Amino acid sequence: MAPFPRERAFAPCPRIGLYAVMPDAAWTIRMARAGVPTVQLRFKSADATAVRAEVLATVAGVQGTGARLFINDHWELAIEAGAYGVHLGQEDLQAMTPAGLKSIRDAGLRLGLSTHGYAEMLIADQHSPSYIAMGAVFPTTLKQMATAPQGTGRLAVYSALLRGYSRVAIGGIDLHSLPEVLKADVGSVGVVRALMSAGDVDTAVATWKAALASA
Repeated sequence: MAPFPRERAFAPCPRIGLYAVMPDAAWTIRMARAGVPTVQLRFKSADATAVRAEVLATVAGVQGTGARLFINDHWELAIEAGAYGVHLGQEDLQAMTPAGLKSIRDAGLRLGLSTHGYAEMLIADQHSPSYIAMGAVFPTTLKQMATAPQGTGRLAVYSALLRGYSRVAIGGIDLHSLPEVLKADVGSVGVVRALMSAGDVDTAVATWKAALASA
């Protein structure tokens, strides 16, 4: 891993903090308006018209909230609509061309990359992204994972390896496990189910933000 600072690196992120990863525009906007500082639209569809509508609606809907919006995968629409950044999984990253990555960087968008172990971390590091997400920390039912949960022990080792980056832990994290996760020196956590299943979203967001701030 090359030392920092680096040439041709993506613009850095400020502290990401609570990071809500949501399945559609309505949920993403809801989280932004509830005060989540960083949100991601992870809308999965083969319908290009529906994807475009969701991306444009989300970018418009988070305006004025102060939330930093990342678009999962759909980088061209993210550039066009003026999102804050793009997030790519490993498969999405492998499908990207150097020209596509250059377009994201030249447009000034931040880039986040998912990783699930050492090999993928080294792949992500070759692109000098704005942040690196590390998961899944704990078992999750939200999507089929090809790798076993890392646990907080490995998370701490991975976090030390990637100390030059903003780091996000994700996967099965709840308020009970949050203190142990934060001991791994990640600083930021990606949350899906724990926020979507909350009876009172505004209260849940405030509780998560307070827990992160106190740590």
